[in-house]
Amino acid sequence: MMVAETDGVQTYLSTKQVKDLYIYVGQKVIEAKPTLTEIDSAIGDGDHGIGMEVGFKKAIQQLNEIEVEDINTIYKEIGKAMISNMGGASGVLFGTFFVASVKNKPVIDKLTLATFTHLVQSGLEGVQARGKAKVGDKTMIDALAPAVEALNAAVEQNKDLVKALQVASEQAELGLEQTKQLVAKFGRAKSLGERAIGHQDAGATTISIIFKSIFDYVCNLKTNGELLYE
Repeated sequence: MMVAETDGVQTYLSTKQVKDLYIYVGQKVIEAKPTLTEIDSAIGDGDHGIGMEVGFKKAIQQLNEIEVEDINTIYKEIGKAMISNMGGASGVLFGTFFVASVKNKPVIDKLTLATFTHLVQSGLEGVQARGKAKVGDKTMIDALAPAVEALNAAVEQNKDLVKALQVASEQAELGLEQTKQLVAKFGRAKSLGERAIGHQDAGATTISIIFKSIFDYVCNLKTNGELLYE
């Protein structure tokens, strides 16, 4: 995925690399289950980590069992696995993010920075249309929206893929940190009012983990000389 630096060369990920990327991302989210459970237990239902584990385990299983010829299929399978197996609001919203990312898109067989940005922009819009949350409501949107904004800026500035993902990851983490200062507008945390202040949102935490994992994975590809160029 991405645009290169000084010589106009574009770097990108193949369909196979994107499949491996999201298996890696899923494993990182699953590893974070204890942390996500602890965070969600403080102000939520305490089941966010369990749900994300169930959703990504099913998604990884599905990705390992099928031959994928395009990136659209990868996103659809992850989204369907979450919606069908997680249950609750997290399942619907995270599943919607992946499904909406590729909805009505032509077949994608390589992931440049511009394409990745277009996908996550669509995913963000899908989640907002479904959940009605906006920045400042103490939800996953507080980490997702600034990450997408950073990617759009990177595309306009023709930034390097790895650098763009680094900034997006940093912005997602910053958005996550800012949820500690917010009063929740959705879910169980809403009933706590100002007592939710001081606690970070579980959904925003998962979004931050996802973007950090994507950055780490692509960074390793670059380090190993495995990023593709055109």
